[in-house]
Amino acid sequence: MTPSTPSTGEGHHRRTGQAALVDPLGARRAPGDPPWDVYLTGTVFLDIIFTGLDSAPVRGTESWARGMGSSPGGVANMATALARLGLRTSLAAAFGDDHYGEYCWDALEQGEGIDLAASRTVPGWHSPVTVSMAYEGERTMVSHGHEPPPEEPAPQHAPYARAAVASLTPGRRAPWIAQAASRGTRIFADVGWDDTGAWDLAGLADLEHCEAFLPNAEEAMRYTRADCPRAAAQALTEHVPLAVVTLGAEGAYAVDRRTGESAEVPAIAVEALDPTGAGDVFVAGFVTGTLAGWPLADRLAFAGLTAALSVQEFGGSLSAPGWCEIAAWWRRVQSVDGQDPEALRRYAFLQALLPPEETTPWPLRRAVPTIGFGRSA
Repeated sequence: MTPSTPSTGEGHHRRTGQAALVDPLGARRAPGDPPWDVYLTGTVFLDIIFTGLDSAPVRGTESWARGMGSSPGGVANMATALARLGLRTSLAAAFGDDHYGEYCWDALEQGEGIDLAASRTVPGWHSPVTVSMAYEGERTMVSHGHEPPPEEPAPQHAPYARAAVASLTPGRRAPWIAQAASRGTRIFADVGWDDTGAWDLAGLADLEHCEAFLPNAEEAMRYTRADCPRAAAQALTEHVPLAVVTLGAEGAYAVDRRTGESAEVPAIAVEALDPTGAGDVFVAGFVTGTLAGWPLADRLAFAGLTAALSVQEFGGSLSAPGWCEIAAWWRRVQSVDGQDPEALRRYAFLQALLPPEETTPWPLRRAVPTIGFGRSA
């Protein structure tokens, strides 16, 4: 059982690089620490999200959506989620020199306080775009983009950071992962769908440098040939110290080979508006709890909570919750009659972390339908 939660009901606000209200690593910071808590690299998309569709689009017909939002997407989803949880975040990505690229750069650097010193603008390269359609708790996406020109290489050496989040690609190594791990950076990895159909763990060569691997249940079972997600997580610990398998509506399960500990936390029941980016927010929550030194079950609960809050807003990156939203959720669920006391105790660790009730709400930027409203003279 987990506490049920009402919709967040937050409005659309803007933010201009403000610091998060909570520093989850405050007690662990010391002189000589890396300048960044988390480093990421990947592709930034402009996401255009349609919500409120009654069903999947039907061939030969026109569908009208009741809601729409635009926001940075792709690797920006996780970068924003990490920054909103108070982690000092560095992102290396290519940005087009079109209006979409300018908007995404501004939203991440000025709006979220993400360091883009390792990023670059590519002249004449248009921004990748994804259209996401959310319906019946699922989503369908159509994307378009091109690789940036070869004369615009990605950084060969990652900035020094406590942790990095890597998206593994079957059959391909990313040299920066081994380089970062050799400097003591803790690598957290996820993986996308294997279009080759091989589902061979040996093809995920960089997994040997990773501390944690966070696939979903289907991916975990295909890679391990296990018949259930929990068995798959156990099998993955032969290849990586910590395996975390997300179970969709059932929550998440994790096994730590180093301690022999396992934990399972059920999902929080919410009415989802848009699931775009929820997996990225989950990873960001888990990384935050791990760097803060929390127990495994608390990390799973926190990751699931942040993901649950994110699906109640439009957009992937700009749906990520901040600490005031987490605090508002905790206060609300305690006030709802009939909550299971045991379920509430599962999240009681939040009490010592959250800002006081009188704190001014953190003005989070939200996805809006239109980019570039006209400016008055």
